[in-house]
Amino acid sequence: MYNIPYHGEKDLSKCSFLVTGGAGFIGSNLVAYLLKFGAGKVRVLDNFSTGFMKNLEEFSFYSSFELIEGDIRNLDDCKRAVEGINIVFHEAALGSVPRSIEDPITTNDVNIKGFLNMLIASKDAKVQRMVYAASSSTYGDCNHLPKVEDKIGKPLSPYAITKYVNELYADVFNRLYGLEYIGLRYFNVFGPKQNPDGAYAAVIPKFISSLIAHEEPIINGDGKNSRDFTYIENVVQANIIAALSKNSFAVNQIYNVAYGEQTSLNELAILLRDQLAQVDPDIAGVHFNYGKERNGDIPHSLASIVKAKHLLDYFPYFSIKEGLQETVKSYVDELKAVKVYS
Repeated sequence: MYNIPYHGEKDLSKCSFLVTGGAGFIGSNLVAYLLKFGAGKVRVLDNFSTGFMKNLEEFSFYSSFELIEGDIRNLDDCKRAVEGINIVFHEAALGSVPRSIEDPITTNDVNIKGFLNMLIASKDAKVQRMVYAASSSTYGDCNHLPKVEDKIGKPLSPYAITKYVNELYADVFNRLYGLEYIGLRYFNVFGPKQNPDGAYAAVIPKFISSLIAHEEPIINGDGKNSRDFTYIENVVQANIIAALSKNSFAVNQIYNVAYGEQTSLNELAILLRDQLAQVDPDIAGVHFNYGKERNGDIPHSLASIVKAKHLLDYFPYFSIKEGLQETVKSYVDELKAVKVYS
């Protein structure tokens, strides 16, 4: 992964970066890119509530890598993490719509209080820019397709509320204190290092895990719901471009980060089954199991990436089919490695 230098000719060795939630799925992929291309310092702040130490093990050999085990809900941890940092990538959050419905208090505490702490710490440390993980859940009950940044509806979950509040807070901190920000509304990100286990696992690693075990994947509803599935490298690309953009019109803005293509859950399951069947032909005979709709889910999601193309020069490289090929390969390779060493 990461053979394309999305930073162009920028010398990353002169920059110091903080990645909050760097032990998580998106964060650890971002760390991998920064270290591969010679970033001067890459610091991670994580409390390992949803991230994993195994996602950071490969980075321990880099002298430019540093780990702070701490919590964004603790302002002192945030202030310690931003010392000497130029760019903050704020990826730490408590994700999952179902989890927020079951436990709105903790979701609020992490996603709003933690975000505010990071804004305060970044302001006080005079960091150059904060790039943060926003969410497509902010569109709520807006039925307009494709989703455009300035048209949102009412939130459908506590998680969606917290992510919208993040956007409001970031804008206020820019207006009051001059803190530069760019918010990236992610659309259904998938790829290597995404956790397939647990009640709140994302659909793609869950489907892959079930199919490899010859178990019927559970599809919520009738499978006709659709999403704009976005490969992780496209997300890393957007983060790097956002962090380093010199376009004054591009900063202090919100952007959709997606591929701009709709795929139903039925189509997704078939794509995964076909790809995995090339490795294990028996998987071709696995059927799908249909369950009930999830609370807080929207029927369809599709992003307009016109704004990101125009202002950020964001042109995603990987289609869903190409991203799924890379993702399936990574899970199969990991499974083979486990069998060899077990």
